[in-house]
Amino acid sequence: MKTLFVAYRVTDLDRSLGFYTALGYEVLGRVEPGDGSRLVILRFPGEPAASLELVHRPAGGPVDAGSGVDHLAIQTDALSDTLERLAGAGLEPGPVEYPGGPDGPRTSWLTDPDGYRIELVQWPPGHPAGLTAADFA
Repeated sequence: MKTLFVAYRVTDLDRSLGFYTALGYEVLGRVEPGDGSRLVILRFPGEPAASLELVHRPAGGPVDAGSGVDHLAIQTDALSDTLERLAGAGLEPGPVEYPGGPDGPRTSWLTDPDGYRIELVQWPPGHPAGLTAADFA
């Protein structure tokens, strides 16, 4: 088994789609299951499959992100370049942080239109892609 993708319910699909495409996602496909609901399936360029689904259900009313979802973590190869590109697109990423000290990962936080938090992560040189058991050894 493996995780296929994460799905976020969104209040304004066009606004959220603008945010996530500015972040770097591309549309993989769309589904309209009826009753006014729309789903947009996203992935990053180079990913072989979907990694995020935006779910718009107008009948459900505005989204309340609440306290159940903490954040979505996204890996980037060059955090400084990513932050510059996002700011140029009108997004508001936070300052660079060093949660593991100066030799650990570099991170920055961003919040989407519905209040979902996103952690952008740049691993230090030599770190494998992703989070592995070695990170906890």
